Amino acid sequence: MESLVRRSIEMVRATARVKVPWELDKPYAQPIYSWSAAVGTSKGVWQAHDPSTSREVAKPAAVKSIILYSWNIDFMLPFPDSRMRIALRHLDDQVSRQNASTATVVFLNECLHSDLRFITSDPWVQRTFHITDMDGSYWQSGHYGTTTLIDRRLPIESCFRVHYEKTRMERDALFVDIRMGEPGNPIRLCNTHLESLALEPPLRPLQMQLCAHYMHDSTVAGAILAGDLNAIQDFDRRLHSDSDLKDAYLELGGAEDDAEAGHTWGQQAATAQRQKFGTSRMDKVFFCGDVVCTAFERFGAGIELQDEGEREEILKLGFDRPWITDHLGVRSEFSLRE
Repeated sequence: MESLVRRSIEMVRATARVKVPWELDKPYAQPIYSWSAAVGTSKGVWQAHDPSTSREVAKPAAVKSIILYSWNIDFMLPFPDSRMRIALRHLDDQVSRQNASTATVVFLNECLHSDLRFITSDPWVQRTFHITDMDGSYWQSGHYGTTTLIDRRLPIESCFRVHYEKTRMERDALFVDIRMGEPGNPIRLCNTHLESLALEPPLRPLQMQLCAHYMHDSTVAGAILAGDLNAIQDFDRRLHSDSDLKDAYLELGGAEDDAEAGHTWGQQAATAQRQKFGTSRMDKVFFCGDVVCTAFERFGAGIELQDEGEREEILKLGFDRPWITDHLGVRSEFSLRE
């Protein structure tokens, strides 16, 4: 596993961007992509559009709430297509159990370029969602990044990234402004993967402060942030409160030190990593403004590769089971404050 980590780090360094068109710590607009199917066939094409100039008309009674899924699908492990296929089928199964009046948003962390090709070729994704990325053109990293899937019933008003200046790992925050079918200002969604490891000086507080700045924007009614926040140090416990945000898990009665109920990383890490680092609540959901969190839970535990050859290769890397990723996902439901 250590050699795999080293090779992955070398790949990230080798693909680092030398020149980018955006200004760091500032919003950089990007398009939204929607699937347009040819009439009478299963064929179609993803079409890009600028949400700021092609707003849809909201349908007041269409959506009562949204369920947000956030999941880090480990970019270092082999067999990315097989693992992403199984992840999408698990998400599909989760979404199929929802109330029809509830819309879905999916945040994915640690996507590779090949993941984006696989995701955008999936018929369920094509039928169900808009997507923020067809390739990694807008990522801070040249190797991996984030993408967001937005229920096609949700009108989108804006999509932009803020690429962190204070990062050694080319991280950024992806923002999408949506409407839930009500008059007034939109809801801002933020998909981010904060800096990893215990670096000095720490960078996660600066990154979260920047996210919070855009979440508290007076032009939005409320905001929701989720992702792999790499919460492994004492100061990480205060990141939400330091920025006047609420932690969904804690707001609904979760205990910070309850590893059994709250931790999202370590249970499915390689055995040596778990023994060295333990488990932690890396993945979180923060929110502010006129949104109410009505449910929170983890998902994605125990999801494994099915092909025997692939299973054996993962086990050889030092895992207890051939899991598709080392993270559990987090699932939260939100409605507008009445």
